[in-house]
Amino acid sequence: MGCLAFLTFCMVVGSCVLCSVCIVEGRHHRPHVLNHSQIKEKRLDTRKTVAYSRTSDPSINTDWLQATATWYGSPTGTGTDGGACGYGNLGTSFYGSHVSAGSPVLFKAGLGCGACYEVKCLVGGVCSSEAVTVSITDECPGGYCSAGRAHFDMGGAAFGAMALSPSFTQNLLNVGVVEVLYRRVPCSYAEGRTISFQVNEGATNYWFSILIRNVGGDGDVAAVDLMERGQWRKMEHLWGAYWCLNAGPLEGPFSVRVTTSSGASLDAFNVIPANWVPGQTYFSLVNF
Repeated sequence: MGCLAFLTFCMVVGSCVLCSVCIVEGRHHRPHVLNHSQIKEKRLDTRKTVAYSRTSDPSINTDWLQATATWYGSPTGTGTDGGACGYGNLGTSFYGSHVSAGSPVLFKAGLGCGACYEVKCLVGGVCSSEAVTVSITDECPGGYCSAGRAHFDMGGAAFGAMALSPSFTQNLLNVGVVEVLYRRVPCSYAEGRTISFQVNEGATNYWFSILIRNVGGDGDVAAVDLMERGQWRKMEHLWGAYWCLNAGPLEGPFSVRVTTSSGASLDAFNVIPANWVPGQTYFSLVNF
């Protein structure tokens, strides 16, 4: 099924009004987003201000913990196009092919999007002793992912990468469900890989929404503030990696402050210009 036309059906999420509801068949329920290859990209000058306030967050545990893992989609793919985080075509994105859907305790209603984990398979004779690093890009809501369990439903490429060697990949895929150890790790992107902000297709001067990608360090986003006309305004979490501000009329250029789950914050000044265009992605010059 496709998405219903924008402004035809609406729902209230916090203080934000979300229009254009998408219903998707299959295991993972995901609103439709543009294919990443269709997104226009633009870079603007920004200044970097990073304020680190590392507080104790019980969701961030660097010890090895027990979980289970499965895989879905193509045996060599990313599991999904888009996913419940809304990142778009993962195969052509900065997230690459080592991605995973997370159970609700990892997905955290979308606030876990972008977080990175090392996952180590425990099946002897088939799995490597080395861990694979994955980013959370989707949600798996049922089955092994239910009842408060930690579970990774990985893309086929990421799951197969846990094999003892390439010749054992198909054997591991055939196992299907494996016991694993996992731990939270910093997300590390190539030098020059910066945080980007895609303006929602339905954004207006009164309802402004952005999708945030490529967050380094903690990887996730816990809070977002938008500066317009010199005033910081708190945005509301919409779904996945989308945030919105229901106010206006708003006037650009906009600066964006991103705060992660550990309390680290970063300001991308004037990253979105006054003549912003819905659907366009604007790259900052900053990252954690």
